[in-house]
Amino acid sequence: MPEGEAQAPPGGGPPPDALAEQVELWWSQQPRRSALCFAVAVALVAGCGAGGVALLSSTSSRSGEWRLATGTVLCLLALLVLVKQLMSSAVQDMNCLRQPHHVALLRSGGGVDALVVLLSGLVVLVTGLTLAGLAAAPAPARPLAAMLSVGIGLAASGALLLLGLLLYQVGVSGHCPPLRAAAPSTHAHHGGDGSIFSISGQFSAGRRHETTSSIASLI
Repeated sequence: MPEGEAQAPPGGGPPPDALAEQVELWWSQQPRRSALCFAVAVALVAGCGAGGVALLSSTSSRSGEWRLATGTVLCLLALLVLVKQLMSSAVQDMNCLRQPHHVALLRSGGGVDALVVLLSGLVVLVTGLTLAGLAAAPAPARPLAAMLSVGIGLAASGALLLLGLLLYQVGVSGHCPPLRAAAPSTHAHHGGDGSIFSISGQFSAGRRHETTSSIASLI
């Protein structure tokens, strides 16, 4: 085999990457991004769920309308994020996706997570601005202080979500993709003379010629 020439597969293409063909490993790529997106999802479920339950439990005859509506929206939003996480986990366990771009879209750190955070931020921001706008219109039977404080808190939370998503997308787009793991080499390289020993145990042509010349000189 000539020097520097690697063994090619029967089809004539480049040697396959054994690690890249493992579907189970696609879900664990970029663990820092996945951990960050999972933490944000847990925070959304816990925050929206706790806020929604608190508003629903404190509903009274005087403030029943806006507390009931806001609490229902927050609980539904928490349920949506939770369903997305459970669906991703179920699809991963069943191993029903075989395409890399499908896995990258659905796994934590993929495209669906960004859409979920975007939708959550918009819903929380719009709900907060609506409450703040309603509180700005005085009414005798409306507790303006509580309504205004809840609206401002929700609007600030939604704005922080959208700002964090923007910074995250800017950081991801400016980050270089990690290098893929190199396939195991089928040759053992020896330093200095550049000789190559293949798996079949055959020397390269140049090295075999040097060996024959050395044996002839010794004789």
